[in-house]
This record gives sequence, structure tokens and C-alpha cells, in this order.
Amino acid sequence: MALAISMEAIDARARELGIDLDSVDLDSITLPPGEDFDILSDDEDLLQNEDIPELEMGFANIIVVDNLPVVPPEKYEKLENVLRKIYGQLGVIKEGGLWMPTDPKTKKTLGYCFIEYNTPQEAELAVEKTHGYKLDKSHIFAVNMFDDFEKYMKVPDEWAPAEIKPYTPGENLLKWLTDDKARDQFVIRASTFTEVYWNDARRAMPELVYQKQYWTDSYIQWSPLGTHLATVHRQGAQVWGGDDKFVRLMRFAHPQLKLIDFSPGEKYLITYSSHEPSNPRDTHRVVLIIFDVRTGKVMREFKGSADDFTTGGNMGVSGVSWPIFRWGGGTDDKYFARLGKNVISVYDTETFALIDKKSLKVENVVDFSWSPTDPIISLFVPELGGGNQPARVSLVQIPGKEEIRQKNLFSVSDCKMYWQNNGEYLAVQVDRYTKTKKSIYTGFELFRIKERDIPIEVFELDNKNDKIIAFAWEPKGHRFAVIHGDGPKPDISFYTMKAVNNNVSRVSKLTTLKGKQANALFWSPAGRFIVLAGLKGFNGQLEFFNVDDLETMATGEHFMATDIMWDPTGRYLATAVTSVHEMENGFHIWSFNGKLIYKISKDHFYQFQWRPRPPSLLTPEKEEDISKNLKRYSKKYEQEDQDVNAHLDLEERKRRMQLQEVWESWVTKWKQLHEEERAFRMQLRGGEDSDKEEEAEYKEIEAEELVDVTEETVAFDLDQE
Repeated sequence: MALAISMEAIDARARELGIDLDSVDLDSITLPPGEDFDILSDDEDLLQNEDIPELEMGFANIIVVDNLPVVPPEKYEKLENVLRKIYGQLGVIKEGGLWMPTDPKTKKTLGYCFIEYNTPQEAELAVEKTHGYKLDKSHIFAVNMFDDFEKYMKVPDEWAPAEIKPYTPGENLLKWLTDDKARDQFVIRASTFTEVYWNDARRAMPELVYQKQYWTDSYIQWSPLGTHLATVHRQGAQVWGGDDKFVRLMRFAHPQLKLIDFSPGEKYLITYSSHEPSNPRDTHRVVLIIFDVRTGKVMREFKGSADDFTTGGNMGVSGVSWPIFRWGGGTDDKYFARLGKNVISVYDTETFALIDKKSLKVENVVDFSWSPTDPIISLFVPELGGGNQPARVSLVQIPGKEEIRQKNLFSVSDCKMYWQNNGEYLAVQVDRYTKTKKSIYTGFELFRIKERDIPIEVFELDNKNDKIIAFAWEPKGHRFAVIHGDGPKPDISFYTMKAVNNNVSRVSKLTTLKGKQANALFWSPAGRFIVLAGLKGFNGQLEFFNVDDLETMATGEHFMATDIMWDPTGRYLATAVTSVHEMENGFHIWSFNGKLIYKISKDHFYQFQWRPRPPSLLTPEKEEDISKNLKRYSKKYEQEDQDVNAHLDLEERKRRMQLQEVWESWVTKWKQLHEEERAFRMQLRGGEDSDKEEEAEYKEIEAEELVDVTEETVAFDLDQE
């Protein structure tokens, strides 16, 4: 908007600057074009460069309801009241926002109406809920957005073939996997900057790949296989990829976006927003959209009140659980499901509709989870009828919805389910009441999913009354770890699902570590190694433990650490202090055996994420062969390490020589300046050469003095100036 300034203000300002306006030829002045005179504001360049998805604007809060009864004037008010009753429940209708056109001749309605809501979200919900609504046998509502009519009216009458554009090769989204140094990438978000780095452990420093300011409005997230980096904006989400440029690959328009979630195989992206209701007594309106990541096509939308999406999961924004939809095991992205009241709704991605057009009915179900590798759901149902009907854990095969295993549980207080990442085992942690109902003890039900008939083994700690602080499976393995105890320093026990003699399938204890400052477990993605971490009250204590040898490799500390993350190969560990704390923000990089490699400080540090890797293309047999013959393969890399170290030593020598040259140049410069100012100094000191003061000689003189009858020789050091 242009700024209006009075002529009196211009005259006053000219007098302050000593300018005579009468002598100025205003017609000779040529101003730059444009309202802003071609002068950018401080944030104009950011707005111009920011990649903001463009949204179509129009009558987005107006709907058209067709197939209404055609009524005479005397029934107009009655029909209007019916429509207000139906559509007033779905949002706030604006004053004068319901209009039914009438025939000028007959004065009868024309069989359709327009309804204007306060927000587009309310209008979309009304379309979702009432399209196909059956008022009576003869009148089934057809409800559409008003904008849809305008969109379809623009469709040309004559078909024209699409323009075929010449093929241009796209970005190589997997090139980062071919790094000749076999390094991993990570992304950080600090202050207003988002930065992607190589983890260059050989040089003990990160190497910057890409940096961008104001890249995201909220947070960033890698896709599960590391192909894409997603940024979250108020207008929607964007995904980026490539070698080192990170070009934008796709936009996903979703106003007021808050959360995103990828499917395991990266084929789909779920976006989430919640909108405050017009009526304070109502709950937030929730909108979920499932996009095809590659094409950006909307595959399915889900809309409703927050109450429809508050069952199960980790609590997110506005009291809604997140993720709302949980994806089936594996990377084929074939099924996804969500928890409802007494149902689990399972969808397939061929039609994005319910399997068999109906949900899986499970009375009083409170939680479920997918096997990481197979289309199997584990679900938990608590006790019903005051304990008359026991709690149970069931395994259900999808898509047939067949119950393949069930275990009844008695006197249950709570239940948690932990899948091993290969889908071979399921651990069900069951908190039970004692007979007196005054205390609780914990046990485990261990399911062997891959074995015949899925045998279940009951497992308890040596002291079943110990509080369970943490439980974690070994990735790609058969062991698990448990932190347990009630004291300030709990114990940590390790178990294996294979008997020590490997003849019988039963749980065996490996060892117990007594009195550890730990409350969290972080297994290496490759197994074998685990970090026993003491977060929060333990102030970032770290113990690197080798489970094969049952020995501690190293201990360390990252004071006030909030996050601990293994890189996808299990070679390096990152510990971070995020902006949850005002001080000590930044991250440390450790080797798998506990050696601190480097540390980086960052003010206002928000996020650290390793870039995931896709599954290895090597067969298990090939990986085992490499492990057995590691010395033969490692010779090449040992030589590379020696070359890198030699290069680093050479760089260090060059750096020191450069520093010495800079110092000598500085000394020479000031000696020359000192000599040039000698005559001026002598003039200031009345002709005395002050430089000769430094040439004074110091002599030692002996003097004899008679003090008493006895002679003493006293030596004095006289300093001669």
C-alpha cells in the first residue's frame, strides 16, 4: 500500500536537510518504476525466493446441495428449517448463508440450494458427510463444492491431445549412496538454517553438503529409505532430493499443515491439519490427506472431528494421536490401519477403501501394532465385566482377518507390545495385580512368530516385583535387554531367545549388570553393541557395551543430552542437546566403541537426523562371508586410512608453517615501523635515544664494610640503569 505524506511534512523535512525546494526541478527527476521504487524490503527477497505452494482461491466455503424437494412458497420455511437442522450440525452457517432459488413464475423452489459456511473446512466436512444423504425415497442429496462447478465449466468442449514434452533426465536420488568414502549424511536444524552434512569421521569433522535458510516453517523429516527430505510449511509439504543440490521434487498443498508421515516404502505421504471450530464448545476439525509421493496425486482424504481420531497412539496436537494411520509391515505399502471405537479399520492401497468394505470389529480394543515385516496385526483387549472376561492379546492375519494366535491374560493392569524388527519375535509386557490388588508385578509373554503354531513362552525376571524401566530387542538378532529395579541405580539384564546349548528354544539369561546410571537402551542397527544411556536425571551418562563379549568398551558423558541416535550402519552414534535446554546446545559424534570423534556447538539447536539407508542388497550368506573374511577386505581400507592420516599430517604441517610465516611477517612489519618512528621518538625525548636504554650493561661489584671486630664481606648486586 502506498504511503501518503502531506506537503507540509515534505517542506519541514527539506528545511531540516537544508534543501530549497524552490530551486529543485521536480520534472527532471525520474523515479524507478513500481510502487516500492524498486527498493526491496528486508524480507522481500525471502518472500520472492521462498518456494510456496500456490493454492487455488475461490468460493471455498460454499456448497451446493442438489436433489431437494420442489416445494411451494408455503412450505419454503419448513424445508429451510430441515436443511438448517442437518447442515447446522456440521459447522456455522453464515447469516443469510442459506439460499434456495425459486422459479419467478411458479414461485416454487428449483430443487437445489447454496449454503455458505464460515470456513472452507466446514464446507468440505459437509460435503463429506452429506453427499448421498437420503432425505426420503425420492430425494437423495448430491452435494458438491461451489468451486467444483467453476472448475468443470472450464473444461473445453473439444478434446485436444496433450503436449508431449521432450524427455529430460531427472535427479539421481540415490547417488549419495555411492560416496567413495562410504560416509553417511545427517541433517540439522539450528536457528533459521537447515544444513545437510557428510559425517567425515576420518577427518574428525563434518563436511557441508547443502545449506538453506528458512527452508521449513516447522520441522524436517527424512523419508524411511533416505530418498527424500520433507519440509513442513503452513501451505503444505514439499519433498527434496538429489546429489548435493536438493532440488524440489514435489509439492503437496495442505493449508495449516502440522504433521506428516511417510509410508515405509516411501510411496505415500500422509499430511495432517487441525482447525479450530467456529463454536468454542465443539472439538477441532481434523483433515488428513494421503498423497502419492511421486506424482503428488491425492489418493484419499479423511475429515472429521478430533474426537474421531483420539484413540490410541502417541498424543500429538489438539489431543489427536499420532500417527493416526499405522502402515503394514514391509516396504510394499499395501495396507494401513487406524484404531477406532471397538474397531480397527484396515485399508488397502489398491482402492484406498476398507478391506471387504468393513472394519475389523474387536470389542473394547485399546491398542494394536503391525509386524515390521508381515501383514500381521497384534492387538490388545483389556479385561471386561470387572474381570469376568479376561484380557487378551491376539494375532490377526491380513487381509483375511483370521485370528492365528491368542493368549488370555488375567488380573491385567497394563500391557505393552514390542516387535523385533525382523518380525521373528513379539514381546508382550504385562503388568498384573497381585491377589490383594495393592501392588503390581510384571511379566512377559514371548511369541515366536516364525515357528510352527507360534509357541508362547512366559518369562519373568528373577525378582518379578522389579519395576521395568526400559525394554529393547536387538535388531537383526535374538537377544533383548531390560532395565529394571526401583532404586536410583537400576540393573540391566540381557537375555537370548536361544538356549545356550542351541538345542531347545527357550529364554536364557546372559548376564545382569548391577547398579547402572541408565534409563534408556539404544541398540546398534547392526546388533551386537548397545549404548546404556542415562538421560534426564542422569545428565547424559553413556556406557558402550559389547553384548557378544559381555564387556564394557568405554564410558562417556554428554551433559544434558536429550537425544541419542545411531547412524544407519551402526558405525557411529550421535548425541545431542536440543533447545529444550537453553545452554550447551549442539551435538557429539562417537564411534561405536565409545571414542569421542568430534563435537559441534550450535545455538538454538532444534533437530538432528541421520539419513536412513535402504536395505542392503547383499544376501545374509554374503554378509556372513564378509564378516568371516573381514581382514582380507579391510586391507584396502586400512591403506586408505593411512593415506588419509598422512594427508592430514601434511595439512597440519602446512597449517603450522603458514602460521609461522604470518607471525614472522607481522614481526618484520612492526620492526620496520619501529625503526621508521625512531627520529620522532628522539624528538619527543629531547634528543635522547630511548632505544639505547635496552643496551645498558650490568656489572657485579664487591664492597667491604667493617661492621664490628669481625670483618664481613657483603656482595651487592648493583643494577645500573
